[in-house]
Amino acid sequence: MTTSEKVAYLKGLVEGLGLDKNEKEGKVLSVILDILEDLSYDVEELHDGIDELGEGLDAVSDDLEDVEDILFGDEDDEDDWDDDELEEGDEVLDDEDLVLYEAQCPTCGETVTFEESVLEQGGIACPNCGENLEFDLGEDDAE
Repeated sequence: MTTSEKVAYLKGLVEGLGLDKNEKEGKVLSVILDILEDLSYDVEELHDGIDELGEGLDAVSDDLEDVEDILFGDEDDEDDWDDDELEEGDEVLDDEDLVLYEAQCPTCGETVTFEESVLEQGGIACPNCGENLEFDLGEDDAE
């Protein structure tokens, strides 16, 4: 039973009591019932509006998902490749120009992997112990 139906039922009960709307009690109950009826209609309108907003939001979300697929590609497809397709010795690189370097931390012995840009910066902190690893790109005097 909806709120409007409950208010209508209550109105019927009050009318069945035969109260005179010109007396104090009858006036008060009549005004209260009118307010309840207005509130029940307002609540129904709000529920309808919320339903419409939800449907609109779903449509916008679907459209945005389509735009993201067009702009960024379907990321799910990229993750669907099978490790079994790789043969021994095959390398998997996200970027063909990516060059990685490795250095061993003299303090903890951890092998640290980093990109060329870190070499240009001159150093990196060991992710294991925090030791600062410095790199000298100067030419060798022995050559």
